[in-house]
Amino acid sequence: MSDRPLKLVLIDHDPIFRLGLRVALEAIPHIQVVTEAATDTAALQALAAIAQQDPNLVNLVVLELGDSRSIDSQQQGLQLIQQLKASYPTLPILLLSSVQTTGIITAAKAFGADGYCPKGTAVAELVTAMTELVSGNSYWRETAVSTELSPPLSTTVPRLPLATFRQNLYTSGIGYIETTLKAIIEKLQVPGLPILERAILAGRRRELLTARWLLNQLLLTPQEQPQPQPEIIPSVPPPAILPTSSDEIVIADAATRLASPPLLSPRLLQSTLFAACINKLQFSLKNVSDVSLEIDIFREDKKRELLYLILQKLSQQLDDLREAQITNSQLLELKHIILNDLWQATVTDFFGKFSRIKIGDRSVEVVNILLQNPATIQTAILNKIPLVGELLSYLLLQTDLQIDNTSYPAGTSEANCQAEIMLENLLIQVANAVVQPLLNYLADIEQIKQNFYDRKLISTREIERFRNDLSWKYRLNAYVNEAREIFESRYELFVFAPRGIATISVYAPRNAELAQLTGIPLVVTLILEFRDAIAPRLQSVLAFFGSGIVFVLTQIVGRGLGLIGRGIIQGIGSVSFSEKNFKRDNPRSK
Repeated sequence: MSDRPLKLVLIDHDPIFRLGLRVALEAIPHIQVVTEAATDTAALQALAAIAQQDPNLVNLVVLELGDSRSIDSQQQGLQLIQQLKASYPTLPILLLSSVQTTGIITAAKAFGADGYCPKGTAVAELVTAMTELVSGNSYWRETAVSTELSPPLSTTVPRLPLATFRQNLYTSGIGYIETTLKAIIEKLQVPGLPILERAILAGRRRELLTARWLLNQLLLTPQEQPQPQPEIIPSVPPPAILPTSSDEIVIADAATRLASPPLLSPRLLQSTLFAACINKLQFSLKNVSDVSLEIDIFREDKKRELLYLILQKLSQQLDDLREAQITNSQLLELKHIILNDLWQATVTDFFGKFSRIKIGDRSVEVVNILLQNPATIQTAILNKIPLVGELLSYLLLQTDLQIDNTSYPAGTSEANCQAEIMLENLLIQVANAVVQPLLNYLADIEQIKQNFYDRKLISTREIERFRNDLSWKYRLNAYVNEAREIFESRYELFVFAPRGIATISVYAPRNAELAQLTGIPLVVTLILEFRDAIAPRLQSVLAFFGSGIVFVLTQIVGRGLGLIGRGIIQGIGSVSFSEKNFKRDNPRSK
């Protein structure tokens, strides 16, 4: 990356996307998002105000061309490009858009755009594109604009009607296949998918690959058929995936490793992971695990806002730690302090430093109430977040990851996948810590319920039921679940999955914690050990007695009942026969 700072204006109608991109970019040195705008009018006004202050304050515009499903919005985007080039002819424009139609991209280039990247492009590539534009060059993502940059020879030759129909049929078919294939591959890379759903998606992927091959064979001439090449996933940096033997994931992962540099700088590595996490926050945030979470009481938009804020605060903390040039040993010693600072900063910004509510006749500051007992939060939640030291060391010092009984070299796609899982779990657990004091002190305040709560959980009865469920969760964790996880040498981590917040299990050596167990947790481990020891023998005994009982019931009791039943039936038959003979020989019946 060049030493020239990148000072950009971000124009996009989606506020969540703007926030996520700002967080990802501002974690990189020499990049500054000067301002952002949601509409073309706001963008032109902001640029005019900046130009009056300092014409050199901005050297790049990052622009969403429009809604991929709305022709009108795309036309407005083209007009905005034309207006920007007319007013600021030397200011480069990078399209970061969900629009991938070749004709629209070609029109944007003709109107004056200097580069294009589709939404979902890895942050590393996005920074490269920005640098090229600021340096006076252009950057056009080949997957989107290769057809217009190097048009096929056949486009210059008049086509017969049949050839034109064949080409249109091929274009529409291959476009649908590629779009569907991309969506399926992205789903396959997400943790928390049920095995059945993963198998169905893998089958659909194979069907689409077969359909693409048939389409190329039937509708293209041998000269037009594409050369075989590895399948590169056009998405954000490799999302977290669970270890799997699926050939689809292996192929996609290998292609991702080929497409990305083997080792990134710590800042760029952090940006890559944060961008992938931001992308996953677009999923549903419904809790689909069997564990109650404090954030379940929030509306989904408030959950997403809180998780974004935690990610932003964590990014700022990491920048401060880099400037302090902290060592790995110091980092491990300070991890609890770092988490406490992250929690307090998030509480302050999320609820508002000076926000006040009325409790009876008193007006009180919300943040002061929520931060009055940090030791409880530290002990109950923050200190129990696993693998925090390993994650911070990976992000700051790019150390190798030791997780799930495997060593992952820093910067590899496998290490990034595991780091993403750890980062997602950290975000969810810190979010729980932010909400817990609210439930302890201000749970049934009307203003709080109106601003934050899910509509299904606003009645006093539902709130109390929710709090009781959480209380039982903490009791069960303290006495049973944590002891079982320690004995089984594993951690339960929360992750973002397409269907919601799910859990996965990773191996971790916890012998030191096992040796320190006392009281009821120790008894739980002894019971588990006793059950494991006696279960096979008990099963053998039960199987033996069960076989004996079956033998007695079938061979003895069953046969006895059969003989008795047969005797009764024969007796009934003999009596009926005798009665008939008696009536036949009786003279009175004549």
